[in-house]
Amino acid sequence: MFKVGDKIVYPMHGVGKIESIEKKTVLKQRDTFYIITIINSGMKVMIPVEKAEAIGIRAIISKREVSKVLLLLKKKEVITEDDWKLRYQGNIDKVKSGSIYEVGEVARDLYRRSKEKELSIMERKLYENAYQLVIHEIALAKNVSIEEASNIVSEALSA
Repeated sequence: MFKVGDKIVYPMHGVGKIESIEKKTVLKQRDTFYIITIINSGMKVMIPVEKAEAIGIRAIISKREVSKVLLLLKKKEVITEDDWKLRYQGNIDKVKSGSIYEVGEVARDLYRRSKEKELSIMERKLYENAYQLVIHEIALAKNVSIEEASNIVSEALSA
């Protein structure tokens, strides 16, 4: 269970902060909800406390885990599916997983692919989404600015 002030990851939406924990009645049922502000968009969401784990809400990574993510981003041998529909669906599934490592793989693989040939519009958007998810989580984990985290991630990708 999270506390007010905890920083969390909400898969596909990004990193957020638990603003409050409130009891509310929704559809005639009383439940306890996390009220979360998504940091990069400012969006506010209500997540039932009892469903948070199933949705994939998790704590942000530790400073120690940041170095593992950066090593993953630097990894050279990348195997990607040639069929763009299968590749795209696989990448969407990875981003939806909420795992920083899987999201990092998507950012890395699409970055590498973009260096070989132009990405489709959908893949460019997916790359940008994955990249943003990674930099925002690293910024919180290392307690640095988004700009500094972006520089760290870009450097790892181009290594």
